[in-house]
Amino acid sequence: MSPAPNQLEETELLRAYHERGDLSARDRLVEANLPLARAIARRYAGRGEQVDDLVQVASIGLIKAIDRFDLERGVYLRTYAVPTIVGEIKRHFRDRAWAVHVPRRLKELNQMLSSLVQSMSAQLERSPTVAELAKAAGVEEEEVVEALESSRAYTAESLSAPVEEGSELDRIQTLGVVEEAFERTEDQHLLASGLGALDEREQRIIQLRFYDGLTQTQIANQLGISQMHVSRLIRRALETMREELERGGTDAEER
Repeated sequence: MSPAPNQLEETELLRAYHERGDLSARDRLVEANLPLARAIARRYAGRGEQVDDLVQVASIGLIKAIDRFDLERGVYLRTYAVPTIVGEIKRHFRDRAWAVHVPRRLKELNQMLSSLVQSMSAQLERSPTVAELAKAAGVEEEEVVEALESSRAYTAESLSAPVEEGSELDRIQTLGVVEEAFERTEDQHLLASGLGALDEREQRIIQLRFYDGLTQTQIANQLGISQMHVSRLIRRALETMREELERGGTDAEER
């Protein structure tokens, strides 16, 4: 793998792709930022999805970030890519994962019971009881009930469906208002570890640039340093944050 491009090289690659359609530049950007995508994906491991699948989803989010990046916004690609990748992973869990996480043993027992119900129904000429299924499967009756209930977790009912037949009221209209702060919590937690790797001045500059929206010139005037110095500090801080995110993802996987 070739070394990651510096900020100037990254900007040139983005310009080459977006302005001249250079697909090799796009491939270079994807390759350079894949470690970031992997680190973010690993943070969502242990939620019922394979890490490899999550890495693939995160990579799709990275590609979307590169394709949608606006050179005129004046932000770094990684700053834009992190929330885009996180959003893609969240959509994956929302659209394709189980509605409720079910332990592996219950999934396997549920499959066994499905076969038993079919075969025993044919033999008994009626549906088997819970006790009969438990005896045939060699498990407790409570486990049979739990496994059968778990089958409902494969899909979730649509919130846009009526509360009852003929009703004009959707299920979502019966729910409380979603607090936006909850949606931002995971993103803030993800970035907090990166910010924690910076010194006080770097944290201050990142806050002024990306939270308060100040230009590099305004930051330079406020801190009494040159605009070029501010640019170098921002670049170094973002590189440090990226390395911390990647290292954090690797450490979490090893644990």
